Amino acid sequence: MTDILILGAGGHGRVVLDIIHHARTYNPVGFLDNNAALHGRRIDGLPVLGGMNDLEKLKTTGIRAAIIAVGDNGVRRALGDQLESHDFEIVSAIHPSAQLARNTTIGKGVVIAAGALVCAHCQIGDYAILNTGCIIDHESMIGMATHICPGVRLAGHVTVESGAHIGIGATVIQNVRIGFESIVGAGAVVTQDVDPMTTVVGVPARPIKNAPSVSEFTDLIAPDGRDPMYVSTR
Repeated sequence: MTDILILGAGGHGRVVLDIIHHARTYNPVGFLDNNAALHGRRIDGLPVLGGMNDLEKLKTTGIRAAIIAVGDNGVRRALGDQLESHDFEIVSAIHPSAQLARNTTIGKGVVIAAGALVCAHCQIGDYAILNTGCIIDHESMIGMATHICPGVRLAGHVTVESGAHIGIGATVIQNVRIGFESIVGAGAVVTQDVDPMTTVVGVPARPIKNAPSVSEFTDLIAPDGRDPMYVSTR
């Protein structure tokens, strides 16, 4: 099995480590985390080998692959760019209990947790997280660096644009588009399109006041000029 690093030693990192152990596809050799207080410690038996500045040093030991285990969508995408700049292969982690249609398209750096269900002709973008027990119904498109939280239910033909966050237990009806960098609150029921950079909550979901302004978000376009909804076909 290929040796890999796990970027992020927090709670999501522990989930990713567990997925990798169950899948038995890769051999995790250590975490990297920029929190210096964690360096030298062991998290669930796996050592924290250092921070992102140690990538080149670790590459000389023969480690050339990694997975990103950070919940923040923007940070996850930035770490992906950093890994690529160091010529690391970016791998995905898919729990063996997840059920994926045979014609699902999955990008790089994707994490699919236990019990997730992805139906026919769905596209999952780079660095997306499909968390525990979520349902992605037919012909839906999940954009780059999105987070579909535990228990979320997306009906058919739903589009979730780059950087969006769908909170735990939320429901989105068919043919709805969730705009880039938007947030759907926990338990919300979305019955109409959500504008970019908008937070919606409730049943049915409605925008809330005092949501973050556009200036609080980082650049939404990938550094190489790709469409934010880009899905690779590895």
